[in-house]
Amino acid sequence: MPKSLKQSKPDDFFEQVYEVTRKIPYGRVTSYGAIARFLGTARSARMVGWALNACHSRPLHVPAHRVVNRQGLLTGKMHFGTPTAMQQLLENEGIRVMNDRVVNFRKLFWDPCKEL
Repeated sequence: MPKSLKQSKPDDFFEQVYEVTRKIPYGRVTSYGAIARFLGTARSARMVGWALNACHSRPLHVPAHRVVNRQGLLTGKMHFGTPTAMQQLLENEGIRVMNDRVVNFRKLFWDPCKEL
């Protein structure tokens, strides 16, 4: 785990989620579970989703559109301004989406446990 995350308060889980999410590279995606595993809370994927649902009013941008479920599905799309906003944001980064699923999900998957 990066030094900056180790220094975070243990009760500040949402901020830790935002910090990891900001590190997802442009044109890549990760999953709620991958973020949870990275933070040492493997069974808290749902809480990662709750954190990302609450991030839209944060002063610093959190690219929540880059986080999908473990199968590449856009399960969080209803938390964006319109039903197609999440897909549009991903497509703006060159990520193809078909039937609410990231095409080539495994190839585009960014695992913070391996890459940070």
